[in-house]
Amino acid sequence: MELIYYTIAAIVLYTISDFILNRIEIKMGKRLPNRSFIFLIIIMVLSIGLFNLLQSILVPLESTQTTKTQVEQPNKVPDAIAPAKK
Repeated sequence: MELIYYTIAAIVLYTISDFILNRIEIKMGKRLPNRSFIFLIIIMVLSIGLFNLLQSILVPLESTQTTKTQVEQPNKVPDAIAPAKK
């Protein structure tokens, strides 16, 4: 499921970065000479922020799921295997 979230995020990041770059070029009135490099900078900054946000949202969800499964499975040693008490 995490892979789907990151794939959707990548598509959204590409679209937003392209939109931002086009707006910058419209305001300047010309095409930028290093368009690919500027696009890379925009998408990198946005992706670092978004992926950190996604990770902070997804990690607590996973940790609560593992906690629930650990609570459901007791860690009790059967009496037959337990060492004898003196």
